[in-house]
Amino acid sequence: MDKILKELSKYAKVETDVSFQKMTTLHIGGNAKYVVYPENTLSLDCIIKYVKKENLSYKLLGKGSNLLCSDDEYDGVVIRLDRNFNDYFFEENALIAQAGCSIISLSYHAMKKGLSGLEFASGIPGTVGGCIFMNAGAYKSSMSDIVTQVFVYHDGIFEWIDHAKCQFAYRTSIFQEKTDWIIIAAKFQLQKDEIETIRALMDSRRERRVASQPLDKPSCGSVFRNLDHVQVWELIDKIGYRGKMIGGAKVSEKHCNFIVNENNATARDFNQLVEEIQQKIEEEFQLKLHTEVEKFNWKNWK
Repeated sequence: MDKILKELSKYAKVETDVSFQKMTTLHIGGNAKYVVYPENTLSLDCIIKYVKKENLSYKLLGKGSNLLCSDDEYDGVVIRLDRNFNDYFFEENALIAQAGCSIISLSYHAMKKGLSGLEFASGIPGTVGGCIFMNAGAYKSSMSDIVTQVFVYHDGIFEWIDHAKCQFAYRTSIFQEKTDWIIIAAKFQLQKDEIETIRALMDSRRERRVASQPLDKPSCGSVFRNLDHVQVWELIDKIGYRGKMIGGAKVSEKHCNFIVNENNATARDFNQLVEEIQQKIEEEFQLKLHTEVEKFNWKNWK
């Protein structure tokens, strides 16, 4: 047993040489040298202090639903909270949930309590932590609309921070800047409504997703951020890239803002397709497309 594995195993269950193909919804990426599953905040505190003392690279990971990992090995520590940080509580119209909770699952639990506000998230395959990190959203709603406080670990302390300090904006938050801040939990403010009304809205949106999105293929959801007054999928369609393939990566024929892993795609396949789309749209429409997906472990990523 190597030294790092031995030390990490003091604080949590550790797996070695785990492929990002198993840890992301895109099913793309090389292996992570160490993957740890802290059981509680004490375990997490010890792990973070150890990796910082040893100057080891580390990455927090939930469901990996918005992550494009390179094909290279990651010689660092992946810390996963989705296995053990999944408790949640209701306080009248408020919901407090740990970072590892599935946001889809929470939306259904809230619905059963007659609490509205999470319907938009009922199709987002991510965790509370990941959704807050990127201020995930759909149907003109986002996490920033309902999050009132976030429980954060930073500089060796745990504290609740208010909504204003999170600096939410379109698909961004302060946590993308403060990469050493770890989201532990969050508090959501919801509103009372009829269960059947909430259920009907969630059902209609599920039917819409099934009809319009390639849910049967590995993907990271929408690849590009929306632009004002223009639909990105229409631009991709106009440049003739509907169904375009590079290697095993393919622009979905069902929804052009989805790039799916059609056949054992590599990260380079995916990246090349993204860059070609960006280049052609800039040339033809003088518009710059920015990605929603987070790129990880790309040493030479532009």
